[in-house]
Amino acid sequence: MTSSPKYSIIVPVFNRPEETDELLNSLVGQTFKNFEVIIIEDGSTIDSKTVVEKYSSNLSIYYFFKPNSGPGPSRNVGFQKARGEYFVVFDSDCILPSTYFESVEKFLSTANLDAWGGPDRGHENFTSLQRAMAHTMSSFLTTGGIRGAKKIIGNYQPRSFNMGMSRETFLKTDGFRFDRFAEDIELSIRMKKLGLKVGLIPEAYVFHKRRATLSQFFHQVSNFGKGRVQVGESHPGEIKLVHWFPSFFLMGIFFTPLLFFFNKWMGLASVLAYWLYFILIAIEGFLKTKSIRVSIRSIPSAFIQMAGYGSGFLTQKIKSLQGKNTVGF
Repeated sequence: MTSSPKYSIIVPVFNRPEETDELLNSLVGQTFKNFEVIIIEDGSTIDSKTVVEKYSSNLSIYYFFKPNSGPGPSRNVGFQKARGEYFVVFDSDCILPSTYFESVEKFLSTANLDAWGGPDRGHENFTSLQRAMAHTMSSFLTTGGIRGAKKIIGNYQPRSFNMGMSRETFLKTDGFRFDRFAEDIELSIRMKKLGLKVGLIPEAYVFHKRRATLSQFFHQVSNFGKGRVQVGESHPGEIKLVHWFPSFFLMGIFFTPLLFFFNKWMGLASVLAYWLYFILIAIEGFLKTKSIRVSIRSIPSAFIQMAGYGSGFLTQKIKSLQGKNTVGF
């Protein structure tokens, strides 16, 4: 091994060789190149070893295979093997703009952060549905508004598809505690409790490829809702009223037909409120992407996102309450 790099990039991978290829290709094109790449194969049946070997002459890259245990423990394995001053984690379905690390370098030269996160966007080469998902996932009108205030330094909670931290921060936190489902939120909360300086670097964005179908997307966001409840169990007080919003959204859809039996005007008002909400989502999508197709597909994407998160949240909340009642009994 050569001298220690400035950044160690840790990427857990599970059955995604093609997407890993796209990520590594974007790392080759970085304008700032003082980094190493650590790929942790998390028990995949379709591994990325051949893909990694393809980039061995262009990147300082290392490949490790381990039994499947989830992205949290896999990232921790990468942290233990990393040599850099800073650790950066990406999901394997991300693509980086060429100036990603140049932007991080510039920001850290003026702001002494212990950890940071960056935004995600939809790439022009993604399908219109994936771009719509990227829009709704980052929109303040959906669960994107739950991520924490987008302050440079303050309450921002980095997400593990685009998160960086100093080596010292890892040593203070011991990395991720959850195997999966909101493992990044739980870590962000512990960082805040430790008084660490965590912020958003707006220019350090990634192109994040979402799921290929709405059913896959529903499963993904449902797990996000379940994870939020698990975070609340580990950190009492971390479930706020805003985290119930997707569940209220879902319950409102079921109760709207009943309103017509009591008062048709109340029922109409509820339907109009939902239509206005989706119209605002579509308008925001068009203003952000300048694509009518993405704008239109933002409507089912937002519906699936809110319904999936809400159902996952409610399901896990009920299980949690039942578990407490069983223990109490």
